[in-house]
Amino acid sequence: MSEKIIKVDALCKSYRDNINNLQVLREINFTVERKEFLAIQGPSGAGKSTLLHILGGLDNPTTGKVYFEDADIYGLDEFARATFRSRKVGFVFQFFHLLPELNALENVLLPSILKSWWERKNSLNFAVSLLERLGLEARKTHRPSELSGGEQQRVAIARALINHPQLLLCDEPTGNLDSENGEKILRLLKEVNQQEGITVVMVTHDKDIASGASRIIHLKDGVILGG
Repeated sequence: MSEKIIKVDALCKSYRDNINNLQVLREINFTVERKEFLAIQGPSGAGKSTLLHILGGLDNPTTGKVYFEDADIYGLDEFARATFRSRKVGFVFQFFHLLPELNALENVLLPSILKSWWERKNSLNFAVSLLERLGLEARKTHRPSELSGGEQQRVAIARALINHPQLLLCDEPTGNLDSENGEKILRLLKEVNQQEGITVVMVTHDKDIASGASRIIHLKDGVILGG
């Protein structure tokens, strides 16, 4: 199997309204090595989030290919692509997206809801261990409104890890946090990458956060400038 877990080939993305055709990504080409921690840095509006969503099978490219372990993910049907997302990919977003009516433990368990009874039992044990590892053992029955921003993001990271993904996609994971909590989240992502061997791709506008990755590529106006 190739050591490249992701290959992006001539990727373009555009949106059309009644008047204009907005080109968001233009002929994007790059690869990501297995177990790499890659940061995609660029200003707001550069196309970073769009690119991340396409890497995770959430948004179809206009043209071009995205390969995961040598398989074209947009050559899959909708069911197969949903299976790919649930089994291979974890997502971490800037605004946490925790369900307010659920406590921390229940939010972490959400991605495992469609598993078999035995798998759900194993997921429960794993979810508890994740929260303990992230320093949230005493907070697992608290709802999001009772948690700080840094605690909510740690819950969101635990949720992203519950299905043992090979790839963790992080969209401005520190963008809604103060600098201290941002540094804690970055250290946590580095730990996940180095100790668990999970490939991490993180988009950020913050050069200090990006510097924590093992490699940086720069995106501006939908074009990769270097990396």
